[in-house]
Amino acid sequence: MQGKDLLSIHELTTAEVYKILDLATDLKAKQKAGIEHHLLKGKTLGMIFEKSSTRTRVSFEVGMYQLGGHALFLSSNDLQIGRGEPIKDTARVLSRYVDGIMIRTFSHDGIIELAQYADIPIINGLTDLLHPCQALTDLLTIREHKGELKGLKLAYVGDGNNMANSLMYAAAKVGMDIAIATPKGYEPDATVILNAKADAALTGATITITDDIKLAVANADVVYTDVWASMGQEAEQKARIAIFKDYQVNQTLMDLAKTDAIVMHCLPAHRGEEITEDVLEGGQSVVFDEAENRLHVQKAIMALLMADK
Repeated sequence: MQGKDLLSIHELTTAEVYKILDLATDLKAKQKAGIEHHLLKGKTLGMIFEKSSTRTRVSFEVGMYQLGGHALFLSSNDLQIGRGEPIKDTARVLSRYVDGIMIRTFSHDGIIELAQYADIPIINGLTDLLHPCQALTDLLTIREHKGELKGLKLAYVGDGNNMANSLMYAAAKVGMDIAIATPKGYEPDATVILNAKADAALTGATITITDDIKLAVANADVVYTDVWASMGQEAEQKARIAIFKDYQVNQTLMDLAKTDAIVMHCLPAHRGEEITEDVLEGGQSVVFDEAENRLHVQKAIMALLMADK
């Protein structure tokens, strides 16, 4: 995987997905044991942020430090890209300075163009279409708690956003069934659904898109939710609360899943909206294990893409 980009899980093979998960598990164990693992000594990661962040910035920055490298925070307000410099120029300039770029932005087309012109690995830290680092983290977290991935059922409840899209790709690659429940008109991206179903056909996974929340959650091993209004949709917040009010993950809904089902949320959470306080803080929640694992999975991604052969 050395020198490759990570823009979408759809572009990874199943073997590459497991390579990331296995290395993340190994690096997590080393970090817990205090064993040095400077796989990226002398390397620099440029981090471009056009969207605000807590977990993405801290986990990538700390991850590079633990790998023996350096992370450089680049706000769009500080870059010429924020003043109209073409993405293709930024890509070629930064390729001369740093060893990899992580970008958290709005337009997925923009990140594709960045990768097209850059000579170094590009990592998708989030776009409006996809959030692959989070979904790979979710796979690691599920595997830690369930011991396996293939044959499990993941239920996603809420907006058909970048998380729903990436979870479809992730589940399809590892043979995990996924049921996504959204209000009509808020389904995941149509092209992503088609691509994910093609991937699922190769691994035996099933993909269900429905507006029936009970059908989606029935017999689920994992119940997942995300905010109803993503960044850039703040003006829709009040309207979305009314539209999504019946799509809340609460204890009544959890009772429809398997008794040992786990609850996941990529954070930040709006408690009392998409998830209730008691479920988020309850015994089935693995939300903060999930948040921690962003560090380990992203370290694995950076090591695989950026390390010398």
